[in-house]
Amino acid sequence: MSIVAGLAAVSILGGGGEATADAQGLQPQDLTGLTLEQLADIEITSVSRRPEQLSSAAAAVYVITREDIRRSGAASLPEVLRLAPNLQVQRVGSVDYAITARGFNSFETANKLLVLIDGRSIYTTLFSGVLWDAQGLVLEDIERIEVISGPGGALYGANAVNGVINITTRSARETRGPAFAVGAGTDDRTVSLRHGGDLGEAGAWRLFVTGFDRSDTGMVGGGSGLDAAAGVRAGGRADWSNGLGDWMLQGDVYDHESPGDVALQGGFVLGRWGRQLDGGGRVEAHAYYDHTDRVNGPVEEEVRTWDVSLQQAIELGRHAVVWGGGHRWVENTLTSPPGAATLVPARRHITLGNLFVQDQISLRDDLVLTLGVKVEDSSFTGVEVLPNVRLAYSLNDGSLVWGAVSRAARTASRTAT
Repeated sequence: MSIVAGLAAVSILGGGGEATADAQGLQPQDLTGLTLEQLADIEITSVSRRPEQLSSAAAAVYVITREDIRRSGAASLPEVLRLAPNLQVQRVGSVDYAITARGFNSFETANKLLVLIDGRSIYTTLFSGVLWDAQGLVLEDIERIEVISGPGGALYGANAVNGVINITTRSARETRGPAFAVGAGTDDRTVSLRHGGDLGEAGAWRLFVTGFDRSDTGMVGGGSGLDAAAGVRAGGRADWSNGLGDWMLQGDVYDHESPGDVALQGGFVLGRWGRQLDGGGRVEAHAYYDHTDRVNGPVEEEVRTWDVSLQQAIELGRHAVVWGGGHRWVENTLTSPPGAATLVPARRHITLGNLFVQDQISLRDDLVLTLGVKVEDSSFTGVEVLPNVRLAYSLNDGSLVWGAVSRAARTASRTAT
């Protein structure tokens, strides 16, 4: 159980760049040259799973824009997340990180923080954390990163205990033409090549290939960490519209060589459909398949994930309702020779189903009550009920005072329940 109260923190680094429309219904936003007051009015989706102004969101939210990423000079996604003051980013090695919120960090195995990339959850069923060496994006293609501090279980489910990192990439419509980027330094070398074009009369596509090479980390007392790593990644995205709605299809494949005789291969494919409803509101569905194969010396872990979900947002007078559900299937296999670390059984099928509903009730023009609940059924822990109650009051000076009572649960894993 978590009880939170405070003044809404509206913070954006830099503030430049141009936000684009996405499948969640956000409208294009030109952020170039805006004042702090105007920046507070940009739309976000992570707090309520529907577009709302940042200044009226009853949560501690930090937004990293595309312009912030460009100016940061960061060479990887974890380094970009250092821009968010409500995150703790611990670099363990050349490609190993432990990232968390609210101070609950640990060596390489930080959990209880949900990370989404275009709606795809990237936590591992091995320890319910994120293996950051397997995550790679063309940084120039990130639209924005919304970082929420505090529980988000009523909308996002288990693992959203300490916060949610919601990463949104740019539509292919915004990346037409060629682009090339290269970075070189004493520790990191990166290169990315991207090209995009039209897809019919109402769509666009892009393809990319990236590579990185990282040197050994230096030890405090001198010497080398012997953890140099390198890898390549290739993929693409297509966005188009027709009479049935808006469509998106994306995916990538990667091959990394990490320290400690670790070989990492995998990829994913994700599809999303959305449609504006007559009379207001929007319905969306998405599905993805993710495959990761990690070989660490004699031990090999293979994870296959299938996920489908559906949600609808509707306006009913003073009520803004979001409801939906989903189901995830995971096949986790850990094989090892005699005498090495092992799990019994070696292969396990994991399921996670959920239903959720949230209602934002405008009690007055300056007072909003949010009631929500998510019910999850996991093959690890059974049924979990994750409620959320929030009350937000808008002051005359533009400030927002809010309080919340929530319950969230950590996703159980094969090594800890």
